[in-house]
Amino acid sequence: MDEYEIAQATFECHIRQNTYPGRGLVVGRSAAEKAWLIVYWIMGRSAHSQNRRFVAEGLVLRTVPVDPSQVRDPSLIIYEGMLEHPGVYLVSNGDQTRTIYEALRLGGTFEGALATREREPDPPNYTPRISAMLDLRLEPQLALSLLKGNRADPAYTDRYTFRPAPPPPGLGYGLTTYMGDGSPLPPFAGDPLLLPVEGRAEDVLYAYWDALDADNRVALAVKRIPCSGEASEILVVNRF
Repeated sequence: MDEYEIAQATFECHIRQNTYPGRGLVVGRSAAEKAWLIVYWIMGRSAHSQNRRFVAEGLVLRTVPVDPSQVRDPSLIIYEGMLEHPGVYLVSNGDQTRTIYEALRLGGTFEGALATREREPDPPNYTPRISAMLDLRLEPQLALSLLKGNRADPAYTDRYTFRPAPPPPGLGYGLTTYMGDGSPLPPFAGDPLLLPVEGRAEDVLYAYWDALDADNRVALAVKRIPCSGEASEILVVNRF
């Protein structure tokens, strides 16, 4: 199989046929337009996790509660999912998006910012923190991070940073929080996934939304970043 066939097979196995990959992100290049695309989605099994939606406010993507009266603990479900620093585009599954942004603003690095963070404090799952950065200030550079509980003792965090070469048009690199459903949930393992990014931003939005399990999907967003230097835009689809 070539890389496009591998990406499609991974999409079918890990996204479409997987009832619970959890939260996920993909950074890739559109095959239909001269633009980079960043995909981010959230899923939930409980009413508390499903009580949220995406809101795009300019260049920022946020999670907000659908029914604020039902929120018990906002710390892990309400955050900025996408932020921008000039020429740099960030996405993550938690408030570490802001941690990375502030570090870059002060001259720090992606790795240095995440060295201050741990996996999520939600035993017994100890959900991984997944993050990505697309740096277009010079030549395109991509960085992805996975912070997950140590297998022997989840009180400690194992840290993985990936710096793959930019993907060709039609492909992207992605991470999810889990390998699938379970109790406890099995954390993501291995290298970033090679995944398809086919068509225009709206095509990618609905391709991933339609593939996610209908009972567990909550919200999905695609940020389109034109190579021409035009302002980025965020497309959103919500369950509620």
